[in-house]
This record gives sequence, C-alpha cells and structure tokens, in this order.
Amino acid sequence: MNITLIYPEYPDTFWSFKTVLSYISKKAAFPPLGLMTVGAMLPKEWTLTLVDMNTRPLLDQHIQEADMVFISAMLVQRESAQKVIARCKTLGTTVVAGGPLFNTQYETFLEVDHFVLNEAECTLPLFLEDLAQGTLKRVYRSDTRPDISATPIPNWSLVNMKDYATMSVQYSRGCPFNCEFCDIVIMNGRTPRTKGAKQILAEMESLYSAGWRGGVFIVDDNFIGNAGEVKIMLPQLIAWQEKRKFPFQFLTEASTNLADDPELMRLMSQANFHKVFLGIETPETDSLRECGKYQNASRDLVLAVQTIQGYGMQVMGGFIVGFDHDSPTTFDTQIRFIQQVGIVTAMVGLLNALPQTRLWRRLKTENRLLDPTSGENTDGFLNFMPKMPPQALVEGYQHIIRQIYSRRLYYQRINTFLKHYTPTVKTRFTLADLKTLIKSMFRIGLFSRSNVLFWRILLKTMFTSFKSLPMVIEMAICGEHFLKMRKRLLQLRWAG
Repeated sequence: MNITLIYPEYPDTFWSFKTVLSYISKKAAFPPLGLMTVGAMLPKEWTLTLVDMNTRPLLDQHIQEADMVFISAMLVQRESAQKVIARCKTLGTTVVAGGPLFNTQYETFLEVDHFVLNEAECTLPLFLEDLAQGTLKRVYRSDTRPDISATPIPNWSLVNMKDYATMSVQYSRGCPFNCEFCDIVIMNGRTPRTKGAKQILAEMESLYSAGWRGGVFIVDDNFIGNAGEVKIMLPQLIAWQEKRKFPFQFLTEASTNLADDPELMRLMSQANFHKVFLGIETPETDSLRECGKYQNASRDLVLAVQTIQGYGMQVMGGFIVGFDHDSPTTFDTQIRFIQQVGIVTAMVGLLNALPQTRLWRRLKTENRLLDPTSGENTDGFLNFMPKMPPQALVEGYQHIIRQIYSRRLYYQRINTFLKHYTPTVKTRFTLADLKTLIKSMFRIGLFSRSNVLFWRILLKTMFTSFKSLPMVIEMAICGEHFLKMRKRLLQLRWAG
C-alpha cells in the first residue's frame, strides 16, 4: 500500500519560533515524532511518504497517489487539519486520523473515515488486523496503557533532518501529578512508563547514525516523573555522550521538585541537559491549590528556579492567569516573579479548559463553558466564563505581555538569569553557528530597536561569562520572536 502521513501546519504561536527559524536557516522547530513512530509500526512492505506541512507544501499528488492518508495533529492544528481532511475527501482518498486533536473530540470530524485513537501501540495493530481482513471499523479505542519498551525506534528517514532546529525523542509517558487543567492524565495516565536505558540509548544511537548533531528535545510529559528510573538511565547516557564527544544537547519538561534532588540535577547536567521547561503557573498560592498544583504551592519557587539554573540548565517557565482565586493584583505579581527569577522564556497564557480534563468537567457542571478551546493558550482566547470580569482578565493578561516582553524588561531578565546560571553545556561551534551569529549582529545589532541592549549584553557576556555567549545570542534572537508575538497579542479584544 501507498500511505501518505500528513502533519498539518502550525499557526504562528509562542512555540512556533518562526522568526527564530529565519536566523538559523531552518523550516520548523521540531519534527512530527508521533508520525515517525507510527511509520515505524506500519508494515515494512508499505511505501510511506511523510509530508510535514511546516516544512513543505502538501500537493494534490501526495493525496491522489495514496491508498490512505494518515493524519495526526495537536489541538492548535485544528484549522489546518480540517482543510487537509476536506482536500482528501474532495480527491476521494480514505482518511485515517489519530493524535491529541482527535482523541477527545473525534465525533466532530464527520469526514474522517477511520480513527485510531489513544496510544497507537494498542490501537494501530487492531486497525491493521481489520484492514487485512477487510472488516474495518470507524473507531479504534483502548484504555490500555501499553508497555512503551516495545515501541519501535522512530523512522528518521521519513523527514529531512536539515529542515529542523531540534530533533525529538520520547523516554517516558505519563505524569504522577494531576493538575486540574492538564490533559496529560487523560492521554497518558498518572503512572510514568519508561523505555529503559538500553532502549533509549538505541534510539540515541540510531539518531546519531542518521547524522544528527545538535539539540534533542526529550518530549516527555514529565521527564523526572519516575526519578528512580531516570537515575539508572542517566549514567549510561552520560557514558554514551562522553564516548561520542557530546553530539547532543538536551532539553525537556519537568516538575519543580527537580530542585529537591541535587543528584538528579547533577546527572542531567553531566548528560548535557541545558534547558528544562517547568509548569510554574503562578506564584499565587491559593490559585496553585485551586488547580491541584500542590508540588508548587508547598515550595519556594524563586529558590527552586535559581537552584536549577545553578546546575547549568536554563529554566523556561509556563504561567497561567484566569484561575478563580486570581485577583486584580495577580498580574503585577506575575510580572514581579518572572523578573525576579530571570525566566527569560516565560510563556504566559490564559487558562483554557481542555476537553475532558477535571477543569472542563467542573466548569461544565457549573455551566461556565463557552466555546471549544483553540489549543493555544497564548492567543487571548477564553473558552469559559472566569470569575474575574472577562474584559479585565484579558486586559490584565495583555498588561503582563506588554511588560515582560518589552525590550527593557526582556534584556533585564537575561542579566538576572546570568547571575544565577552556571554554564555547563558542551557544544561544538559550527559554521552554521557562525552564520547565525553574523545574522544576529546584522539584523538585531544594526536594524532592530533592541540594538543598544543587544550590544550591551553581548559585550558584557564576552568579558564576564564567555561560555554563556551561545545562550545569550539565542535569547536575543528569541526576543525578536517574542516581540512579534507581543504586538499581535496586544491587538486582541474580548469579544464576549
């Protein structure tokens, strides 16, 4: 069979980094790991073509030559996915859909022929068996949590690695916490399942053999969810990295209790982890308790962030406003916290009720749900009626964005970050890095309104913390992207 796997286009969002991509001559930030993994599960005799619409256009030929089209998408890709499905049906091609967008709301996609939902290790074999028997059903679902140690290595050959800024791998699924607004528990459960050291090293080796060098995003819901297994795996990953002269620099997602474990932070630093995203959400203790984020409510968040930074890992933070316990003072409290701890990449969004989450169910019971979520909590969209007047909430959110992504406060955070950051990442300076440096000096240093701040931080870093220079250049470039996002977000108006 001829199969075309399609990954729909992302809108320009906080995490799309489209402005950054132009500096580093890449087309997309991350590859479609789910489709590459599904591709490795399909029969070897099938002919597979993967079209990532973020790196190349989808042609009618890709659809017409396929016996079936497989499409996977996140919530934020809904609009693009709907257009792709409509094109496929116009051209008479069977559509098979799976992934987060479809898991909780597949009933709304009437034109899709077959749904392979939940975790593909369980449902894809059922689909393939019925396909062979000619007895296909429309929906394949399973509540079983598969042993991901049996998950195959992604089929890297389906993408052109040169198109991407960072490659992706998955070590574990699931998170032990149960935050009210989060849909991870729905998708992957509360018991973290790991692949084990031998398997993840095999994936690293295959990625290395495929020619990749550079950033690797470990996409786990919470990388340290099973800290015991991580501590068994990391020494072996360190040895693998040392043997190959550290070809990869890792970034991942974790919870704030990482700061409680010096051994774990030390191992991550030695393995070449240089960034970690934390769901901090808010410094407001009552709001943290409201949403079940007890792991944050019971600690000094400033100290936690600074501790992790001291182990050579840049903390990227997720923040939310719109909790029932938020007040008019919350917005300035968020600004002060973000500035105080020096979280340069601070993703601040409006609370959204994702389908089937505990928050969604509570708000449905309270008759406060409005429209379906856009899946992008930094677009100013509210899909429920907050306790605070909606107009005040949107304006307060915009106040945060206006402040933290002003040029002055953004570069102020870089300076604060450098006070607590101990650079430990091992990297190689390449010709591509030199080109990026020249582009940034030309485009930001000469033609951006950030030019004076850029040259100040650049020269200061060169003379006081030279090893931090690559990180500072990257932050400056990301700042140009955030400025564009800021401009768009400040144009939003509550349309309730």
